Amino acid sequence: MTMQGEVDLARSQVFGEVAELYDAARPGYADALVAEVLAYAALGDRAAVEIGAGTGKATVPFAVAGTPLVCVEPDPRMAEVLRRNTVHHPEVRVHAGAFEDWRPGGRRFGLVFAATSWHWTDPERRWDLVHAALAPGGAVALFWNPQGVRDGDLHAALAAVDRSHGMEGAPHAEPASAYGEVPGSWAGQPGWPEEECRLDGRFTDLRAVRYRQDQHYDTGRYVGYLASLSRYRVLPSGRRERVLAETAQALDAHGGGIGMALFSDLFLARAR
Repeated sequence: MTMQGEVDLARSQVFGEVAELYDAARPGYADALVAEVLAYAALGDRAAVEIGAGTGKATVPFAVAGTPLVCVEPDPRMAEVLRRNTVHHPEVRVHAGAFEDWRPGGRRFGLVFAATSWHWTDPERRWDLVHAALAPGGAVALFWNPQGVRDGDLHAALAAVDRSHGMEGAPHAEPASAYGEVPGSWAGQPGWPEEECRLDGRFTDLRAVRYRQDQHYDTGRYVGYLASLSRYRVLPSGRRERVLAETAQALDAHGGGIGMALFSDLFLARAR
């Protein structure tokens, strides 16, 4: 793994410090997105691999649909919550470790997917590892849940809090109107995987799909959600407490919560 990959892996594992909070506060994924992935993959009796499964926000809906899953999760604290959340789905197997260290052991899978975790993988190795895990014609599905604030006044108030603390990239950093109509346009390059996948050359039938749903968080749930994010977890505790407290004050001053547009942006490709 490269040095940057080691840094990203270490940062990804700060979620484990607040695994229960992460599980309670993080938004899930649109049912239509799960259905789209499964229709595209046409798994039959083949199993799927999930990269960076976390506590199972995406795992559970795939398991409910009857998908046999191998879930690779680098943080053992997150993996513990994942096992609990999937205890009623015996077709789900949890592997505690980094995706870069996991080996398919001679198996070939019909689907490899990553739910808001692809950016934590090693960019120099990830396409090789995905391709090695897939059967011919197997699918890769990568998806994220970017959000935008629906209330312009509240967005401005939260932006002022973030500026005063030097915070960047919070879920409320953009108004809902900033995301346009094109899936992945918010990510830029190399954030959105389409160009990287196209240049790799071993994948075909590339597609991008967007789903939108409106969501409301009360103050407590939204502040808990922020506290589960790596960009907040890595702050010194005193600074983190101050920015979260001032964010809560801004939310309470605007009705006690925040209305968000939740975009589920999906990228699909198939191994040649």
